Amino acid sequence: MAEMAGTLRSNAFLERYFRFAEHGTTLARDTMAGVTTFIVMSYIIFVNPQILSFAGIPDLAARGLPFNQVLAVTCLVAGVMTIAMGLYTNMAYAIAPGLGLNAVVAFGLVVGEGLSFPAAMGLIVLEGLAVTALVLTGWREKIFNAIPLDLKKAIAIGIGLFIAFIGLNQAGIVVRGEGTPVTLGHLTTWPIAVAVFGLIVTIVLRARGFRGDLVVGIVLATAAAVIINEASGNDAGFTAGAAWPGDVYEKPDLSLLGNFNFDAFTELAVISAVVWVFTLFMADFFDTMGTLVGVGRQAGYVDEKGNFPEVRKPLLVDSLAAVAGGAASSSSATTYIESGAGVSAGGRTGWVAVVTGALFLPFMFFAPIIGMVPPQATAAALVIVGFLMVSVLTEAEAEAEGDTRKLAGIDFSRLEIGLPAALCIMLMPFTYSITNGIGFGFIAYVVIRAAQGKARDVNPFMWLAAAAFALYFFVPLLQDNLSWI
Repeated sequence: MAEMAGTLRSNAFLERYFRFAEHGTTLARDTMAGVTTFIVMSYIIFVNPQILSFAGIPDLAARGLPFNQVLAVTCLVAGVMTIAMGLYTNMAYAIAPGLGLNAVVAFGLVVGEGLSFPAAMGLIVLEGLAVTALVLTGWREKIFNAIPLDLKKAIAIGIGLFIAFIGLNQAGIVVRGEGTPVTLGHLTTWPIAVAVFGLIVTIVLRARGFRGDLVVGIVLATAAAVIINEASGNDAGFTAGAAWPGDVYEKPDLSLLGNFNFDAFTELAVISAVVWVFTLFMADFFDTMGTLVGVGRQAGYVDEKGNFPEVRKPLLVDSLAAVAGGAASSSSATTYIESGAGVSAGGRTGWVAVVTGALFLPFMFFAPIIGMVPPQATAAALVIVGFLMVSVLTEAEAEAEGDTRKLAGIDFSRLEIGLPAALCIMLMPFTYSITNGIGFGFIAYVVIRAAQGKARDVNPFMWLAAAAFALYFFVPLLQDNLSWI
């Protein structure tokens, strides 16, 4: 009887705090919704450590962060910040280190610019603090509205192609060519066979509408890789993972917490460091706003006129999550579009986020098991996530009347929109840099509008951003001629 009374009191407290009945849901339904969200987005537990540790890339592995340490802080940041989102906002949004942003840190800042990981994570902290200040002052929404919608879509598409390219390259499906920049890898190797197997499994599961397709694809591909590698005497060609671990359980190593600094302003030109902070801000900014509105509309947080009265609350938690991600060296954490899976399952309150976050935390203790996953097993997840980001090219919008649907993609027929968007989309994967894509897109937009005699129609923020990017591109020339830069 005492146990039953305690359960009733607990349920009553949760009802008062999360107001399930008011939101048209129940404790049981939101609990299952939280489990659903976790299953759908848990692929980041496997993928983030691989990207930041350069797993499977022999030339870079020595420069990467320790896999097990990244896994621990990835789970910690995702768990704590998702729970904070649920408790503070009472909304069903989940948070984890963002795909695309982690690639910017690893391949843009560390490999491309030669920064140390602590210096790169310091820029993430600054980006998060800048976004937090903009949220508190109300400027984040104003900046969002200053950029043309088609360029916002182009940024998302470019990042999607960039993520997919990283996945295909790490899997060995796309490699450096002889006489060509890239070419198709030798499809007769076991690692590539595992990558193709994982991709096929994931595509089939997604086509069947199976939630958790990314995680199941990773698990099955890993199982295949381990079996193949063991059968060949650990000589199947895998450069990381694909082997039985010595232990199942391991105490989390959280030594990466606080391992950041602001040396980027001395290791790089000051203007370069500032532009990188701006680039990280832009990538994080659009990903978050799109997710909050898209999932919020489905959950009923956004009204029929497109207004989101409580948007500042999730924006604040999201911006603080970016700071937390940088401070923990897990890369910038952001609100996940996969939150929509829990909402689709009927979840409506912050209890969904609390459950999702709580499920992340135990995985800190199973780094050896997750270390079995080879890069080829996560290639499918990167390709599918890239596809989902590219799909905004043809967003479907319902007509005001009837069931007819129209496509609301980028208007490439207009030079002032089409060319900047195309440059943004193409240059991200072609130059392995999100910064280059956004920069060329912004500069092209303001130049074309000025040439058309419509310079006054361009928002002042766009002029300022384009000028900053132009200065960034000229930094190498200035450094050759000015010793103080």
